[in-house]
Amino acid sequence: MFHGPTAIAAGLITQAQLRSPAWRRLLRGVYADADLPVTHELRCRAVARYALATGGALAGRSAATILGPGLSEPQDPVEVVVPAPDVRSRTSEVINHVADVPPADLCQVRGMPVTTPLRTCWDLGRWLPVTDAVVLVDRFLQSGLVTAPELAAYAARRKGLHGAARFASVSSLVDGRAESPQESRLRVALVLAGLPIPQVQWKIHDAAGFVARVDLAYPAWRIAIEYDGVWHANADQLSRDRRRLNRLQAAGWLVIHVTSDRLRNDLPSLLNELNGAIAVRR
Repeated sequence: MFHGPTAIAAGLITQAQLRSPAWRRLLRGVYADADLPVTHELRCRAVARYALATGGALAGRSAATILGPGLSEPQDPVEVVVPAPDVRSRTSEVINHVADVPPADLCQVRGMPVTTPLRTCWDLGRWLPVTDAVVLVDRFLQSGLVTAPELAAYAARRKGLHGAARFASVSSLVDGRAESPQESRLRVALVLAGLPIPQVQWKIHDAAGFVARVDLAYPAWRIAIEYDGVWHANADQLSRDRRRLNRLQAAGWLVIHVTSDRLRNDLPSLLNELNGAIAVRR
């Protein structure tokens, strides 16, 4: 990875050679070997090395990806936080956030300046829509990078600051037991729609012992909510799912299955079903 204008000025490469298929543009002025797989981390590395102001750091969704629990794709813009506006990183490939970044909120990860896990969660809660922020903070909790008491203490120290109320809303919805992003999205959708907060990863037993652990549950009404990913369509998995469903029903549980299409495109109907099921079970 190298800075094109600097390499040309040093006589290491010509402008024509730089346009050849041998090189891949990562961001304005920065190139890499075309055979190098492009990941979000590679693009973060390019920004950190060539386009980040002194005192700045990778932040938000990019920091989450560098720290581990993030979900950024290679083509997603790189997010940074800088103490003052900086013209070098004003490109379509970089999202600039201007904010104070005390040294205690910074760490080094594989040679790159990155906001700490706690600061990253704070920024995600302030910058993203509530559901998107909860998805990522859930992953921080699940991975053990932060704990709920640490989040609460961090928020308490910043009470009254811009974005504190948003972060409090996110903190009230996070749950470190969530095992997938879509499970988090489903749980938040139910709560924001006014339904009771469901139990997460609830274990169900019958007289013979353990039956199943369901994604979400309302134990008082024996209602289970399961998010079915694509892998559930596998023939062997479908057979196991049906045996599991039969045992749950025999134990008196009503199971409502949710697919990605349903969650994305048919949420009002799903909410009606759940409200109806709760009314009957009550």
